[in-house]
Amino acid sequence: MKHWYVIQVLSSKEKQVKQALDENKETSPHGANIEEILLPTEKVMEVKQGQQKISERRIWPGYLLVKMELTDEVWMLIRRTNGVIAFLGGEKPTPLSEKEVQTILNDLEEKKKGVTQKHQFEIGSHVKITDGVFVNFMGTVTGVQHEKGKLSVSVSIFGRETQVDDLEFWQVEEVSEDAEAEN
Repeated sequence: MKHWYVIQVLSSKEKQVKQALDENKETSPHGANIEEILLPTEKVMEVKQGQQKISERRIWPGYLLVKMELTDEVWMLIRRTNGVIAFLGGEKPTPLSEKEVQTILNDLEEKKKGVTQKHQFEIGSHVKITDGVFVNFMGTVTGVQHEKGKLSVSVSIFGRETQVDDLEFWQVEEVSEDAEAEN
């Protein structure tokens, strides 16, 4: 019976490892025991310098999911693939439960339907400006334009609140309220 297992692979080499596993599946006499190899990804949209860019982001960097019948031969086939570090569970890998698998697959189906915003800024978020005239100033987001990738931030300059408009998402980073209070 085939179950889903998690394998740890070299981070940023997930696509190459998946491709190598797919090739091994086709060429090995034990490949029929491997049903599916899944690299969980999502589409992410960000705006940089006024240009919208959609890219693919790995949901779990360094991990692949494999649906297979775990035999000694299949275990060795996968373990000997370049870039594979280990099975989650070590020498005796534990399959994911049906509930875990359904949650993961449902989540992936939802993510396929749309594009996720890379930056999740909301009005009231606390940020640090990392680029531009106001670099290192802390402030609070007062306006967000997701479609343009811009936001407005209120910063305190010499004890007075000042509005900084048209900051691009990449010019700020979200910080905790505690970090803002320290400054």
